[in-house]
Amino acid sequence: MNFNYPNGKRYIPEKKETIKLKKEKKWSYSNRGMTLEEDINTTNEYYLEQNIAAIHKKPTPVQIVQVDYPKRSAAVIKEAYFKQASTTDYNGVYKGRYIDFEAKETQNPTSFPLKNFHDHQIDHMEKILMQDGICFVLLRFSLTEEIFFLEAHHLLTFWKRMKDGGRKSITKEEIEAFGHLIPLGYQPRIDYIKKIDYLYNLK
Repeated sequence: MNFNYPNGKRYIPEKKETIKLKKEKKWSYSNRGMTLEEDINTTNEYYLEQNIAAIHKKPTPVQIVQVDYPKRSAAVIKEAYFKQASTTDYNGVYKGRYIDFEAKETQNPTSFPLKNFHDHQIDHMEKILMQDGICFVLLRFSLTEEIFFLEAHHLLTFWKRMKDGGRKSITKEEIEAFGHLIPLGYQPRIDYIKKIDYLYNLK
């Protein structure tokens, strides 16, 4: 399967804890100090409760190192560490389509560093696209609170450019050109489903 990319070339695709918000504070537009993960989790809760989509954050894998057994019927984890996730952060189903995406943020005001992504995540995104899944990234510029929806095939183009010796980041201008700005809202907080409807004609 081939994909067309914005630079004219053709390219063949070859851990934070989830914070559960209190119910009375869900979808509070006044809470502007929330992280990107919290905003997305709140958005997904809204989608689920409104029967719009079923999308969840994947649990962070944990490697258990030491376990004590103070009682025969009880075990106490004494030492463990978070393992590096092998895929993306979120997945689920919307209108019969598989949804898979990663969320990243930066304080750099003019570009998005590609070091925020990892080879295994890029490889995972390529495989999702090969199966005709809907795959994208949500990129947040923390200083301006701007969030962009960038389709995965564009990210793969910029990743390949870096691997070929090009720049190690995506410029803000490139993200504005190939991505889609998502304004912060109330219910839902980050309405990325609206962008999926528009881009994949799922209305």
